[in-house]
Amino acid sequence: MPMLGIKKLHILIIKQFALLFVGTFFISLFVLMMQFVWQYVDTLIGKGLTLDILAQFFFYMALMMVPQALPLAILLSSLISFGNLGESSELTAIKAAGISLMQTLRPLAIIVVGIACLSFYFQNNIGPQSKKKIGQLLISMKQKSPELEIPEGIFYDGIPDCNIYVQKKDLKTGMLYGIMIYRMTDSYEDAAIVLADSGMLQSTAEKKHLLLNLYSGEWFENMRSSTMGDQAQVPYRRETFWHKSIVIDFDGDFNLADANVFGQNAQAKSLNQIRDDIDSLNHTYDSIGRAYFNEAMNYTFKIQNVTKADSLRALSVARNKQYEFDSIYQHLPPNKQRSAVNSALSKANQHMTELDFKSMLTSDGDLYLRQHKLEAINKFVQALSCIIFFFIGAPLGAIIRKGGLGIPIIVSVIVFIIFYILDNTGYRMAKGGMWAIWFGKGLATAVLAPTAAFITYKANNDSAVFNLDSYINVAMRILGMRRKRTVMGKEVIINDPDYTRDTLELGRISEEVTRYSREHNLKSPPNIIKVFFKYQPDHEIERISEELENVIEDLSNTRDRIVLGLLGHYPVVSEKAHTRPFEHRWLNIAAAILVPIGAFLYIRMWIFRLRLLKDLRTIKKTNEKIAARIEEKGLAKKQETDTLFI
Repeated sequence: MPMLGIKKLHILIIKQFALLFVGTFFISLFVLMMQFVWQYVDTLIGKGLTLDILAQFFFYMALMMVPQALPLAILLSSLISFGNLGESSELTAIKAAGISLMQTLRPLAIIVVGIACLSFYFQNNIGPQSKKKIGQLLISMKQKSPELEIPEGIFYDGIPDCNIYVQKKDLKTGMLYGIMIYRMTDSYEDAAIVLADSGMLQSTAEKKHLLLNLYSGEWFENMRSSTMGDQAQVPYRRETFWHKSIVIDFDGDFNLADANVFGQNAQAKSLNQIRDDIDSLNHTYDSIGRAYFNEAMNYTFKIQNVTKADSLRALSVARNKQYEFDSIYQHLPPNKQRSAVNSALSKANQHMTELDFKSMLTSDGDLYLRQHKLEAINKFVQALSCIIFFFIGAPLGAIIRKGGLGIPIIVSVIVFIIFYILDNTGYRMAKGGMWAIWFGKGLATAVLAPTAAFITYKANNDSAVFNLDSYINVAMRILGMRRKRTVMGKEVIINDPDYTRDTLELGRISEEVTRYSREHNLKSPPNIIKVFFKYQPDHEIERISEELENVIEDLSNTRDRIVLGLLGHYPVVSEKAHTRPFEHRWLNIAAAILVPIGAFLYIRMWIFRLRLLKDLRTIKKTNEKIAARIEEKGLAKKQETDTLFI
């Protein structure tokens, strides 16, 4: 029966997770697709693309986005699933039945591992083909001439060799008004500018040309000149017309580009292809490197291969200082000087050009290799992120215990943004060569994997890792903030306070407070040596605070409202913050060595000393007021009389 119950429980959780996973997967896929479409909206709009071309584009785009949508869908669905179980107290009932969280996660973990394998299959087989098809369609769309949707008020360069400006257009008739056309060619000498009051642009029936009819305008054009030389004049032509027709080449059909263009793209290759190409690239660029090295060595050998007579002559000249280069250069005629400088500059520029070309070739090879290695690692990282996101989402849902689409979506978006920033930053740094490839591509995994392990451990042990009050208390202690003491009157009092004993205790506490303030001189800054290196234990304030709390607890049984109000004036004393930063000596020494941290702790300690001085003065005044109130009302004498009477 227990095993049967566990199986039924697993089936229930799997059904709930599966329904949410399917819904969140399509939502995540849609969001990622819209982000991708937004990047290429200018390529898609105004091209006159048919529905079958758009359908192919969105289909291959969806296949390409599947590995990215799977981790986000797993994170969101697991978070909502276990958030619903926690919110409806079903998770509490499961744990009460002796089933731990890890046992509850086990069947879903197996399913998520299967989804991770599916993600790897998509990236290794379907994804590269989809990437190739998407790239092929995008280039074909960019090469396709746009439809004649000329905007108003801006220059439109969608028509080949033309920039058209239209001031206003009539959508009903298709007439264009205030037309300015710049006809651009390979040479500025035959460029033309056309101005027209109105016109109409139409496509021919075979969609191979555009017919532009212009009305009431002028044509300005430079004519080609056959004269050579600096003083050549470019002929100029100006024409005024009432009506003019211009025919422009225009290919309105969609022509699919060659898919072999993307054969060298690392994202369009499987893992085996990447491995083979990396071996080929290493072999090719190693050969190029050896050739450059041999060339450099041969050049060095030629420079060093001077005759012995030249070497001896140069050594003799250097020793005897018979001549210097500057003096020889100054004695040369001006034309020889200019020739020598030009020759030296020409050789230097030639060598620099060769080095720049070699550097560009080798750097391109390094970039090409890094792209292939990054893409190979990315296939594993994307699949592993499915498992990591599951062990973040499911435990978080069990801890937060909030279902629905509110908090889970916020948490999922935050986690995904952190993953995206780390992964994208690491990818760019590794691609640029600033970071190692394994470090850049593994950065997001190295950060989120320990986080997932920590959250899973805390959720399995029912730790209040997301208890907001505990974090508020820690922040308040660090910043020195505290809450005001509140003492409420009791409706039922079993034992009345011992006013006589409490009055004596308050008087003694006042004396101890005064003595402590005088001996420790709390106004002065703390001694750095004693605080960080030679700390002596000081538990006096702890003892005084404990005694004061006992008196306050006893007096809280009073029926006198004024005494109750005065009890609320006692501050909540910080017992240790004014003495040392940490309990352990080595932590204090480490804080002193780390100057910024030590400076912060030292200033904080000084602030706590001043606050303690103020608190001790408040305690002394409050003690005096409570003692005066007890004496004024004769509460102690009345209590003694009642005791004797009894």
